[in-house]
Amino acid sequence: MLLTRTIPFDVTRTAATAHKPTVPMDVSRAEGELLVQLDLPGVRAESIDLEVERDVLTVRAQRPARQEGVSPVVTERPTGTFTRRLQLGQNLDTDNISAHYTDGVLTLRLPVADKAKARKILVGQGGTAD
Repeated sequence: MLLTRTIPFDVTRTAATAHKPTVPMDVSRAEGELLVQLDLPGVRAESIDLEVERDVLTVRAQRPARQEGVSPVVTERPTGTFTRRLQLGQNLDTDNISAHYTDGVLTLRLPVADKAKARKILVGQGGTAD
């Protein structure tokens, strides 16, 4: 699988977190970077917190509680704090992650580290091998 071999983060869910609401995401690979898009509708940009510690990227956001004095009839959209953790691999440049939030979608750009990018190796001719 591309995510576990070359795009090094683990997106597996454990039984302990299966009952909690999660943040849906899409991950794609573009030239020289990973593009991660997380759905956070109804979340204010100020409530989004991103943190990288070692090889874990944590996305935390809060959707405000429902209006007081209103009796809900149907409540399918969870409120409160949402957390999503991505296990990053060593081939990503975590010092240069960028984030942008528009229309309820948080977009993260995770550049691939220079050392992990494909490169050509020149083959010399003639002479003697040492």
